[in-house]
Amino acid sequence: MLESRNNNTNKQKSPSKRFLSILGLFMFGFYFVLGLIIIFWEDFPLSLDRTYRILFGILLIVYSFLRFARLWQNQRLERKRYR
Repeated sequence: MLESRNNNTNKQKSPSKRFLSILGLFMFGFYFVLGLIIIFWEDFPLSLDRTYRILFGILLIVYSFLRFARLWQNQRLERKRYR
């Protein structure tokens, strides 16, 4: 029984699941950095009022954390499934 439990916990992800996990982390970082750039870039190429720029940047940062939370939840479900 102990041996079968070790086999399940040591299983590696399939390449497609690993790729989607890495892509999810990359997209989290992309939206987070994009939100920061929009907030702090003084000469932003689009003519937006500063208030709208800050709101849009905050929206992107919140969206990035929602994506990260969903990725984290999927990872936890995958670990529970193999236990």
